[in-house]
This record gives sequence, C-alpha cells and structure tokens, in this order.
Amino acid sequence: MIKTTHTVITGGASGLGLGLGIRILKRGSKLSVMDLRITEQVRTQLDVAAKTGKSQWSFFETDVTNTSGLTQSVEAAIKAYGKPDLVINSAGIINNQTFEKLDPTDFRRVMEVNLFGSFNVAKATLPNLADSGRLVLIASIAGLFSNYGYAAYGTSKFGVVGLATTLRYEYAQRGLHITCVCPPEVRTPMVEYERQPGNADPISIGMKDIAGSLGLNEACDGILAGIDSGNFLVVPGIRSKALVWFGQHAPGLFFTFANFNIARLMRKQKK
Repeated sequence: MIKTTHTVITGGASGLGLGLGIRILKRGSKLSVMDLRITEQVRTQLDVAAKTGKSQWSFFETDVTNTSGLTQSVEAAIKAYGKPDLVINSAGIINNQTFEKLDPTDFRRVMEVNLFGSFNVAKATLPNLADSGRLVLIASIAGLFSNYGYAAYGTSKFGVVGLATTLRYEYAQRGLHITCVCPPEVRTPMVEYERQPGNADPISIGMKDIAGSLGLNEACDGILAGIDSGNFLVVPGIRSKALVWFGQHAPGLFFTFANFNIARLMRKQKK
C-alpha cells in the first residue's frame, strides 16, 4: 500500500475521482479535491470519510483547461497541506458519435479537457511533487483500442496513454513515478448520461455491452490496488484484462472480432 500524506485529485467531486478520494481519506491522507463544482451531498460523503480516517480535505474550484487557475489551485493546496505525494487526474468528458457526425468544435473540446487537461495537470504538479511522488493519469481502455463512435474520446485517451508513457521515461531518473489507468466502462454519472437515449451512437453502446462494464466500487478498488502495486499500466477488472491481452497479442483477430460484431449490430439496427 502506498502511504500518502497529501493527495490531489482533479475531477474529484464525482465518479472515479470521488470514489478514489473517499478511499484515500479513509487511509488517513489529506485530500485536495479539485473540480468545477461540488454538491452538499458529496461534501457530506467526504466529511464522513475524513472522520473515519482522522484526516482533512479541502475543495478548490478548478477547471483543468484553465492553466492559470489550475496553477493557483495547486499552489493553494500546497499551502494548505504541503507538497502532494500523489496526484490523480480524473477530470474528463465524453463524446459518442461517429466521425461523419462529429463537429470540429466538439472534437476540440474533448481534446482540451481530456488530453490538454492531462498535460496541464502534469505541468502544474510534477514540479511540485514530494520526493518519490506519483502522478496518475486516468485514460481508458478506449485509449488502447478505442471504439465505434469514439473518434473524439478514443483519440483523446490514446493521447493520454502516450503522454503518460513519455512522462514515465522522462521522470523515472528523477525518482518520480507515473501510472496510467485504462478502465473499461465504469458506471459513473458520466456514463449514465452517455447511455441516455440520443446521447450516443447505438452501435457504440452495443460494442460496449460486449466489452462489459464495472461498478464504481469494483473499479475504484481495482485502480487503487494497481496504484498500490506501483504498476505503470493499470486495467481494473478481469474481463478488461482479458480484452487487453486479446488485443495486444492477436490484433488482427481482435479487429476481425470487433468488425464482425459491428456488422451484426448494424444489421440488427436496420430490422
């Protein structure tokens, strides 16, 4: 188990970020939650977790696409709790539509939040990490294989995986550690929104159903276990690990399998 005294989580007021933050507070680490907004319900959840772990937390209103505001939040967090020894970037958005329908403005927005946001968080926090600290970038299994309808989202997450890989090379000699998390679909509020009628391409949803999804608790437990182990690439879930193994060791067969199912879902949609 990685012992931390101060953890920073962007996107920490919902979904994976919140789930990880609650667990980290219960371990006794001080926590800086950075997000666009926070609800009273979430504040209560964090208060309970802090009481359990005899710890503290603070909220910093933060937009990861705003570099100056992000820097100010990091400086304020350090002033409150000292240099972080763990930073998790969990801020992200999704776009699920085919390339043909994708507007350049929407594509750019996904890049700004998911990819440039990851860059901004790394830029603001790596120089301020405590000795032997760790930066965790939440990518996606879509950053390894993408999906139908993920021209924007998949591209952004491929970029996050590439960024994490490069940072690993560059910062290992400085004693700092990088972890890249590639979860499958996790049942978070963002995914619930994606699955509402009209918000996603039905072929894409069908492919996601084949790949399977994880509950929030299972995903957070798996991610934290992967961080604890010191692994670079963390893929929570047995089914997800098998899918990644399949894609990496038999890429041609993987594409054939995916293409077969896309064609099947298209025929089903036409009926």
